[in-house]
Amino acid sequence: MTHDVTHDSSGMSYGDYLDLDTLLDAQHTRAVPPQHDELLFIIQHQTSELWFKLVIHELRSARELIAADQLAPALKRLARVKHIQATLSQQWTVLATLTPSEYAQFRRFLATSSGFQSLQYRIVEFMLGNKNPDMVKVFEGRTNAIAELERELHEPSLYDVFLQLLARRGLPVPPELLDRDWSRPYPASEELVDVIASIYRKLDEYWDIYETCEELVDLEDNFQLWRFRHLKTVERIIGMGRGTGGSAGVPFLRRALEQTFFPELYAVRGRIAEGTIGS
Repeated sequence: MTHDVTHDSSGMSYGDYLDLDTLLDAQHTRAVPPQHDELLFIIQHQTSELWFKLVIHELRSARELIAADQLAPALKRLARVKHIQATLSQQWTVLATLTPSEYAQFRRFLATSSGFQSLQYRIVEFMLGNKNPDMVKVFEGRTNAIAELERELHEPSLYDVFLQLLARRGLPVPPELLDRDWSRPYPASEELVDVIASIYRKLDEYWDIYETCEELVDLEDNFQLWRFRHLKTVERIIGMGRGTGGSAGVPFLRRALEQTFFPELYAVRGRIAEGTIGS
């Protein structure tokens, strides 16, 4: 008697497990008459949101693990996030096949919607430390979204819990960085650059912390690459015109490239390059 590998006595199919009926029925085009390229636009953004969901899942776990002094599994989480970031950046090449003429065929049907309104993207930025209470106002009228964003706004960022770990390891992290209003933007500290420099000066003593510093730099580097690919894709499709929902488009995205999550991890590089981190 042959075994039918497609049969499952529980009645659970591949489609059932992944809830594919729901997932594949979530692409609702709006253009009238229908436009071929609108499906690309929808799927591009839906898949990005799915990846953001996993990024949030991994970052929350990494934050909890760092808070529990478990750096090894935390670094595994961050390594996975880096691979997701690479996938998200590569996805822009698919959307970049959309020409200005093709986008113009359905753009008006987006109405006031905009990627600027992505709750999950904003949560990721908050988790990495780019806190801005004004961003909560973007979600006015969406009670659940505001509640979730407010919770994250008042949580310490990934960097904040890392600095707390440094303090527990006996490093002289400035006290004002350890006990502050987490909802406010992170205040860069020259004193902390000295602390980070001591880590880079004594690799044998602080190897796991040093490795975490470099993982965080990777995260920011990847995030900036994603921002840049976003900027260039938008510029390719709409030029310097305004984005949907009244957003500023390319100028806004260009300003975002100046934002940094972990300023001291970059400042210390200047000291190393200049040979001024001491002995």
